[in-house]
Order: sequence, then structure tokens, then C-alpha cells
Amino acid sequence: MAVIGLPYYLFVWEDYDKYVIFASFNLIWSTVILEVWKRGCANMTYRWGTLVMKRQFEEPRPGFHGVLGINSVTGREEPLYPSYKRQLRIYLVSLPFVCLCLYFSLYVMMIYFDMEAWALGLHEDSGSEWTSLLLYVPSIIYAIVIEIMNRLYRYAAEFLTSWENHRLESAYQNHLILKVLVFNFLNCFASLFYIAFVLKDMKLLRQSLATLLIMSQILNQIVESILPYWLQRKHHVRVKKKVQALKADIDATLYEQVVLEKEMGTYLGTFDDYLELLLQFGYVSLFSCVYPLAAAFAVLNNFTEVNSDALKMCRVFKRPFSEPSASIGVWQLAFETMSVISVVTNCALIGMSPQVNALFPESKTDLILIVVAVEHALLALKFILAFAIPDKPRHIQMKLARLEFESLEALKQQVRAAVLKTNVFSPAQARRHGSEDSLSACPSAST
Repeated sequence: MAVIGLPYYLFVWEDYDKYVIFASFNLIWSTVILEVWKRGCANMTYRWGTLVMKRQFEEPRPGFHGVLGINSVTGREEPLYPSYKRQLRIYLVSLPFVCLCLYFSLYVMMIYFDMEAWALGLHEDSGSEWTSLLLYVPSIIYAIVIEIMNRLYRYAAEFLTSWENHRLESAYQNHLILKVLVFNFLNCFASLFYIAFVLKDMKLLRQSLATLLIMSQILNQIVESILPYWLQRKHHVRVKKKVQALKADIDATLYEQVVLEKEMGTYLGTFDDYLELLLQFGYVSLFSCVYPLAAAFAVLNNFTEVNSDALKMCRVFKRPFSEPSASIGVWQLAFETMSVISVVTNCALIGMSPQVNALFPESKTDLILIVVAVEHALLALKFILAFAIPDKPRHIQMKLARLEFESLEALKQQVRAAVLKTNVFSPAQARRHGSEDSLSACPSAST
């Protein structure tokens, strides 16, 4: 995507009529990249031995609480919590809170558009170069506000999901991911949808998309890696001074290392990493046809993200415990949903382009019907491609089939050996068996 987007940005930068070609390519890319991802995931999970891992029986999560009772499935005494109480908490408290947060996000978005109108009016009145820079200030402020709102909402979503008192960790994660994804999607992309399909201002859409994407990447790098590493270095200096002040007969270097590793933070999992990738995928797949350089910035961010994550894992946090998994779980569904939305978005942008509108100068109804028909056809093509491209590569399928065959053969040999062992006796075993029978039949022998 970046290889196509970079020259496209350089050669047709101001020609918005030609974004139809890039949007069409975007539709194919958003489907193929997910299928390639699934095949790569199958390769890695097979190599790590988790591809055919069966789902284990889940124990209650540590935060689950309730009245002690007997579990009808396990027969053990454990906390029990009525399902209807959990549903009441979800629909009467959590759902209204999420809707209130979404309303607040839309209200902040409208304030952003007021700021954009104010900056544009000021620039038109003065016409100086300094006020042209002012045009980017509302988008920068809005991008910072979006990141702050996302993080504050994340804490609220975690509290609400814990308060709902889900018994299983998988249920807890699914409800948390759903809450976070709904808010983050609206908070990050609502302004872009409004600019594209209500204001129909492609220049403002390009400017907002570039600002939101770049600012979100910079802020994530600062918050996730640079700031924790800086705090860790400050803590290292304090520990070093403390060790030097002890003046005890100990190995100062070893003691210092032990204290530092003991007080390192705990790695909280891959939730934030998946969320960042999903939002980045949304920026690239939904509206990158009007800003083709978005894919190049995404590649650059991912390159730096690999190194910053390595720094974070090796220098900032304690060594995490890996949890075996056969796939990325519900995140795969989230990426697939984003890909479907990108098909609808890109088809709508194609239908709005002056190039396509020129073909239907009189009837807009025909244009809408054709765009809807093309969108349905592309969605059908997307699902056909997803079905036609196997999730597992051919060599993995062959290895799995071979493994299943060898397992069945080993089971057959084990059963055959057990049958022969119970039904066939050696001559010595037969004589001993016969003598034991004769002894048991003779009364005198027993005396």
C-alpha cells in the first residue's frame, strides 16, 4: 500500500479526481492483507505448537465474586453470581454510560469544527503566511484531545467491565474490547466521516486525516515508550544514589540490578498494541485514497514501533508471561469489520468524485443506485476472496494431515497391543494360569 501510495501522492497530489484509482486498489488491499495475516498467523502458531490447541475449561477469573455455592458443572464450591444481575448492570448502567460518552465525543467534535471555521475565517481576513499555519492548530488540538479522551474512557471501561462481574476472563475481555472499540471508532473517525459525507470537503479531509494520523502516532510513541523509559532512567539514578549511600559490604552492582528489576512495572498485555494497529488500519483503509501518504506513515510508525516495543519489553517492564493462543481471537473479527466498512466508505468516495459525477449530470438517483450495486458486488467479491484464499498454507495443511494420520496409526497400534495382551498368553503364562486354576479347585491345596 505504501509502495503505491508514495508515488501516487507525489504525482497526483492535487488531482482529487484521480483518487478513484487508489480507492479501487484500496478495496482489494484491505481484503488481501487480512488473508495474508491469517496465513502468517497459521505459520507462526504451527511453529510454536499452538495451532491445534484445544480450548481448555476456563476457571473463574480472579476478580469474580459472589455467594458461595455448588457449581452444577464442576460440582465444586465456588462463588456464584446470577446472570440477570449482570445483565441489569450491563443494560441499565454500562450501556447508558457508553452512549453518554459517545454523545460527549460528538459534542467535542462539533467544537472542533467551530475552531476550524474560526481559523479559516481569520486566515481569509488577514491572508498572511502566519495565519496559514493557524489552520493546522485546531486539528492538532483535536488530535491531542482525542488521545486524552481515549485513555480516560479506557479506565472507565475497565472499571465498568470489572463491576459487571464476569465469571470468565474471555467474557471480561470481549465486553471490554467491545466497549473500547465502539468509543475509539467514533471518537477517532466520526470527524472524518462528517467532513467526507456531510461537508464534502476533500481538502479538509486530507488535512484532518494527516494531522490525526501523525499526531496519534507521535503521542503513542511518547506515552508508551519514551515516557516510561525516561521515568525508568530517573528511577535508576535514584536507586544508584541509594545504593552508594548504604556503604555496606555488598556487591553494589548486583544489588542495584536486583532492586531495579524488582521495582519494574508489569506488562499488561497486548491490548493497547492491537488497538493501536486497528486504529492505524482504519486510518489507512477508510480514507487514505484522499491522502495516499497515510500508508507510508503507517509503515514508518511500525518500523519505529518494533524498536520501541523492544526497548519497552527489555528495559521498562518485567519479563511477561506468554499465554498460548491459536489466533488473535476477537481482534480478527474487529479487523474484518473495519475492512467491510472500508469497502462502503471507498465506494461512497468514488461515487462523490467529480470524475464519476460527470457521467451522471442529470440523475443522481442512477448514480446512487449504481454505487450501491458496485458496493454490494465488491462486498461479494471480498467474501469470495476470503473463502478462496485458505487460512492455512498448503504445506501447513499437509503437515496437519500427516500429524493426524500418525496419531490415528499410533492409536490403532496401542489398541491392538492392548487386545493382544489381554487375549494371548505365552506358554509359561498358560502353564502358570492352568496350575493356579487347579490349585484353586482342590480343597486340600487350600489347607
